[in-house]
Amino acid sequence: MFISYQSEQHGNKTHFPFYSEFNKTVAVTVVETVFLCLVFAFSCLANICAILLLVRKKRLVTSNCFVLNLFCSDLLFISMIPFIVVIRWSEAWILGDFVCHMLFYVMCLSGCVILISLSAVSLERMICIMKVTQTTTCNVKVVAVGLLIIWGFSAMTALPLCLFFEVVTERVNNREVQICTLQWPGLPEEIVWDISFIILDFFIPGLSIIVSYTKIFQITKEMRERMITSTAYSEIHQLRVSQRDYKLFRTLFILMISFFVMWTPVFIIVLLLLLQNLDKDFILSPTVFFWILVFTFSNSIVNPILYNINLFRQKWWRIVFCCSPEENVDTDTTNNRNNNQTGSLDNK
Repeated sequence: MFISYQSEQHGNKTHFPFYSEFNKTVAVTVVETVFLCLVFAFSCLANICAILLLVRKKRLVTSNCFVLNLFCSDLLFISMIPFIVVIRWSEAWILGDFVCHMLFYVMCLSGCVILISLSAVSLERMICIMKVTQTTTCNVKVVAVGLLIIWGFSAMTALPLCLFFEVVTERVNNREVQICTLQWPGLPEEIVWDISFIILDFFIPGLSIIVSYTKIFQITKEMRERMITSTAYSEIHQLRVSQRDYKLFRTLFILMISFFVMWTPVFIIVLLLLLQNLDKDFILSPTVFFWILVFTFSNSIVNPILYNINLFRQKWWRIVFCCSPEENVDTDTTNNRNNNQTGSLDNK
């Protein structure tokens, strides 16, 4: 059941409660808690294992540094789940002003970092494949500057969420309760931020990813045609290297699709909240907002699992706890060479 929240201080202005929801049954709260706890546990496990996998690599290429940044952003994103669980049980806001300012801000910041990191990786892979070379080491300064730009840009574009989320007192069922809600100075400011944020942090990074993938698909098609007609060993070796780049690029393409599928509802919610302010007859239920949030949190599980399954066909938990991917690759390469030598001797 949705309850209308009317502010005594702001007249007839309606506030969306975001995390708070009243008149729920205990059974509903238990179900919500179970889902959030499962998402939190599996996401922590999957992202930590993925981070260990990348850290154990002997050499971190530039793309891996940005993918590592993506997994760290996932961990930051799900770190907000315990606060939401508390509010789903308490209903009224009891966590104070600071957490109110930071909760949705950190979530939005993490989402921006994830998408821009995917965009950075796509551009890096496109440049790498266009040069038909495998980047084996990363320029530390370039990567550090790139990561700082990603986090700084995301922090600045999401900053209004930190500034304008406030704890307000509302009257619900003849009693006064506190909720954490978003209070813009005025409707023009809200419209400007909504449009600029979606363009800067959603459409532009997404467009850069689409352009990069379109280019890489064209290059891959040309390389396959050249591989069919090529007989020179050096050229075939370069083409094989580019195929390894393409494999990583294909994996990140799947990550990008999952991001857009699971984060688009949140951006739609932002626009619906604006519509609710423009049209008082339109009512958005906090229950819908909550389950969309749970769906978006689930993306933090999907990212590391898709990355490991698509990029490393062997059992990735063995890679994490036993040996590094390079050691496995080296072992496989050695075995293949020994098998080739044995086959040659047998033929002789």
